[in-house]
Amino acid sequence: MEEMESTGIKIARFSSCRGVAFEINPNKSNPFAIGSPTKQERIGAWLWLPWTRTNSFKVLPQPQTISPTRSRTSSHFCDIDIDASDVEVEFIAEVQDVEKADKANGVKVQKLFQKTDAPRRSRLSIILIDQGLTFYKGLFVVCMALNIVALALSAVGNFPYAKKRATLFSIGNILALTLCRSEAFLRVIFWLAVKTLGRPCVSLGIKTATTSFLQSVGGIHSGCGVSSIAWLVYSSVLTLRNKDKTSPEIIVVAFTILSLLLLSSLVWLFILLSLSYEPNSHTYDFTMSKVVKKQEWWFTLAITIIIIIPWLSVRKVKVSVSAPSNHASIIKFEGGVQAGLLGRISPSPLSEWHAFGIISDGKKEHMMLAGAVGDYTKSLISTPPKHLWVRTMHFAGLPYLVNLYQRVLLVATGSGICVFLSFLLQPSKADVCLVWVAKDIELNFGKEIRELVNKYPKEKVIVHDTAICGRPNVAEMSVNAAIRWNVEVVIVTSNPEGSRDVLRACKRANIPAFGPIWDS
Repeated sequence: MEEMESTGIKIARFSSCRGVAFEINPNKSNPFAIGSPTKQERIGAWLWLPWTRTNSFKVLPQPQTISPTRSRTSSHFCDIDIDASDVEVEFIAEVQDVEKADKANGVKVQKLFQKTDAPRRSRLSIILIDQGLTFYKGLFVVCMALNIVALALSAVGNFPYAKKRATLFSIGNILALTLCRSEAFLRVIFWLAVKTLGRPCVSLGIKTATTSFLQSVGGIHSGCGVSSIAWLVYSSVLTLRNKDKTSPEIIVVAFTILSLLLLSSLVWLFILLSLSYEPNSHTYDFTMSKVVKKQEWWFTLAITIIIIIPWLSVRKVKVSVSAPSNHASIIKFEGGVQAGLLGRISPSPLSEWHAFGIISDGKKEHMMLAGAVGDYTKSLISTPPKHLWVRTMHFAGLPYLVNLYQRVLLVATGSGICVFLSFLLQPSKADVCLVWVAKDIELNFGKEIRELVNKYPKEKVIVHDTAICGRPNVAEMSVNAAIRWNVEVVIVTSNPEGSRDVLRACKRANIPAFGPIWDS
């Protein structure tokens, strides 16, 4: 708290980002201080602070006395992603401190404002409702509708093929859902999409539709997953109705699969028993020449191969782990990696696997930036390993589709920058611009990450450190940057609330935008 010589008014020291205190300090020696307000910045009884010129912040009236305030600890280094209502709660807490102090001195302080925001909504409601997963939901509905129609026609006797081969339809759905989650298969599909459609002559509408589809294939996965169970139930019912044409073993296995949903481990046994059973003689014929003629065999074989492929690339590799702060770690590996790809790491080949964006110049090495938000990522800081298990087959996601376009704005908050940094370090088809908003960038992410960003042309980068500049309106900043740089599309990596806000703002401005859809 500082005393202003010109007015004799005491101005509060307060938090505009959680855990970062700002105060009036004319000498600016403190990096978290701002200069004293000028006469032009005073409007009536209001005092405008430098970052209150956006919609994200409130304006503080000038009381006669203001007490010292507390600075709350941040729950996460990427707290720029926290909903704006958190900032208002902090601000109200500061005002309450002022009221208590002044009431003790017999001075009545008028309430600044009343909080009218709606209650905070759950993460799930934002993902399912606010984020507007139209394409995802559409693919889910289409898959379900096609299967329901086929199932209904089969049940009423108008689709005899499906009635005889209900198991095939169940296995077919499992094959489809497996392909939609196969990192190897999707890597090929993403590559083909970029190779064929990433040309200037292809219209923007086709590119954005392709991006929406590839980003939303999880809708097919979900739809086919539900449908496969429906077909398996139908197949089991038909089996029970025709007990004389099947065996007890087939019935037991079918219902075990259905009850435990262990499709990947028992499906082979079910298929082999079903295909080899002879209803006339009530025996099994395991002759391969007979089994391989069945479509169910080939579908199941394809599913098995697709599931196994990523595991064939598992390796134990030497790593170098450093921690620029207790909020993040940097994991370095040998070998360059193409921009836009992601990778998985694990402390053990049979335990939990974690996916991270890959930072690489495409030459000798690559690295991952892991924010300390869970037990495993925190352990990387407390006990940095010398070796990690990795899947050398890297997979493609939304960042890879940057290569579809000619000019792209990348918007990242906090550690979300890791999926975009490779586009700044190596040549790509797209001309990219970057907006990065984070707290205490060099302190939390290290000098190395900051220098990687600084190497990119400064006229194409906006870096906003909330610990110094205050909390911005990221959505408004993104729209303004997209217009300024005349980009074709905006791609954002943030939490559900942050991504939702940027996508909504871009939609209102008629700017195509994509963000994570949180369907995994």
